[in-house]
Amino acid sequence: MTEPRTPGEHRLAHLAEPEKEVAAGTKTLVVGPYLTRRRRAAAGAPDGEGDETNPRPPEARLGEAAGLAAAIDLSIVQSMITPLASPRPATYIGSGKVEELAGLIKAEGIGLVVMDCALSPVQQRNLEKAWGAKVIDRTGLILEIFGRRARTKEGTLQVELAHLSYQKGRLVRSWTHLERQRGGFGFLGGPGETQIEADRRLIQDRMTRIERELETVVKTRALHRTSRRRVPYPIVALVGYTNAGKSTLFNRMTQADVLAENMLFATLDPTSRAIELPHGEKAILSDTVGFISDLPTMLVAAFRATLEDVVEADVLLHVRDVSHGETEAQAGDVAVVLRELGIDPNDTRRIIEVWNKADLLSPEERERLATASGRQEDERRPILISALTGEGIPELLTTIQDHLAMGRLSYEVDVAPEDGQGLAWLHENTEILDRRTLENGHTILHVRLGSGKEPRFLNRFPTARVL
Repeated sequence: MTEPRTPGEHRLAHLAEPEKEVAAGTKTLVVGPYLTRRRRAAAGAPDGEGDETNPRPPEARLGEAAGLAAAIDLSIVQSMITPLASPRPATYIGSGKVEELAGLIKAEGIGLVVMDCALSPVQQRNLEKAWGAKVIDRTGLILEIFGRRARTKEGTLQVELAHLSYQKGRLVRSWTHLERQRGGFGFLGGPGETQIEADRRLIQDRMTRIERELETVVKTRALHRTSRRRVPYPIVALVGYTNAGKSTLFNRMTQADVLAENMLFATLDPTSRAIELPHGEKAILSDTVGFISDLPTMLVAAFRATLEDVVEADVLLHVRDVSHGETEAQAGDVAVVLRELGIDPNDTRRIIEVWNKADLLSPEERERLATASGRQEDERRPILISALTGEGIPELLTTIQDHLAMGRLSYEVDVAPEDGQGLAWLHENTEILDRRTLENGHTILHVRLGSGKEPRFLNRFPTARVL
């Protein structure tokens, strides 16, 4: 039997649970209220260019918003761009457009409106009143997706923390029960908390408890990383824009069966598996949550424990969908999140750019990308692959191996014919770059050492020669 909930726990559960209106199959209108670039003609900007805060064309932004809605099986009745010169304090969009959309919402029986922007609590409440439908903004939609995708306890806690942070900031005059309640200390029992204050306190208390639980998760991950370093296996982490094909690549490289679908945020909980590189060295490959433009800061903060695998990785594979029309803008968004995590996106010794979905390219596009890739220096040269077909995977594994080897020492070792154990040790603990057997039975090996293995190696083979 479950323990009975206190009134406060009931109230908190109501605040933290996803909105019941946002259910699969809900008739949905997606609105892109994008700021127009002022004096566009005078500045010589081409038609379709984005606004000052987002360089993408409005059509691409609206398409992504519709893709986010489709990721949780909402029934999209219509999606439309609503240009505006500046946001209105009360409703974000103009009153005339509010009335126009009210007619469409009523005629189509729409139950949910997704506004691809950041709404204030007051704007959200006013639009809901005007339209008689549930309204969520971009942050609310992403939180809803994350809430449905989380599977592990850690992921669930992180989503709840982000959701409560979002809700806490929206407890603003949208409640009908704001009268003061009697309470407090002293004989007179002065005025107590308003319901908003009580709700905010409940939320803050729960957030504090979640943060403590997540601290335990961080410590556990740190212990796991420490134990991996004792092995030690290098860490290779997949990063990239959502739906770039990271999970498909993960499955291809590890023969795993991680959810990999053509939808935004198919992966939320991190997964790690061992992979073997061409010279026999093993590495840990980690699949992580995808990034997206205008990713809410609260989500970056909440998922920092998960993203620590990215921060600690020896090599990052920046997976890009080069078949996508906005691949350059997506790469820019990934760079922004990497900087927030303290990672230099231009660190070519650590980051390998992986151009995925080659199977979707035309011959002309392939030639153009090959030309662009050929102009890059070796360290910066991207690897063109298809995670779906396996094209380019051998080259990618070799490139990972080369990046991990940067700065590592190579040795020449002479192994006597009777030292079978020594030969086995070398095969298990080093990269065998070259091997030849002499007439006297001795084996000459050219080996490269992994991180932290030099002391044991030199103790085992003191006559080894640095190359």
